[in-house]
Amino acid sequence: MKLIGLLMVAYLLGAIPNGVWVGKTFFHTDIRQSGSGNIGTTNTYRVLGPYAGTVVMVLDIAKGTVATLLPTWGHVTTILGTATPLLFGLFAVLGHTVSVFDHFKGGKAVATSAGMLLAYNPIMFVIAAGLWVSLIYWTSMVSLASMIAFSLITLISLGFHDWYLTGIALVLTIFVFYRHRTNIVRIKNGTESLVPFGHGYQKRHAK
Repeated sequence: MKLIGLLMVAYLLGAIPNGVWVGKTFFHTDIRQSGSGNIGTTNTYRVLGPYAGTVVMVLDIAKGTVATLLPTWGHVTTILGTATPLLFGLFAVLGHTVSVFDHFKGGKAVATSAGMLLAYNPIMFVIAAGLWVSLIYWTSMVSLASMIAFSLITLISLGFHDWYLTGIALVLTIFVFYRHRTNIVRIKNGTESLVPFGHGYQKRHAK
């Protein structure tokens, strides 16, 4: 019962739609009605600006981190052993993408997945964050940077023989690609939105 209860807590933590609540509370704006309509960090930046976007990013990362630490704090173990925290992190990701507070809709799970990684393997989180930031600067596309970063983390975790993390990362990579399927079409067509800096932005505006 304790395991089930804490898994529900992990889901509910992940389900908190920070972008929606921050937008409505402090800006009287529903970000689902503007930009891409997504509740995550990128659309919050786009609609509400960098300060709100940063706050939402930190909060979404924190959801994944706190949820992943729940079994440690609650002294809960399962047959998964050392992979138990990843199970809780997955429930937070599930909550973020299928939120009970957002009519069972949600975001694309990038920040919450990063929070899970931060709690499970901080060194890998630093590597992932470095890759993501570098890729954003090079491509000027958050969507493309996220997909590539998830793919690389899967390969890196495989190289470190962390089979649990490799399996979870592979599943999340497939899911992230699926949730970005409309972005992939825009990337192919050259119409994907760019952040206002970086090599990709300079290249497009130099034409």
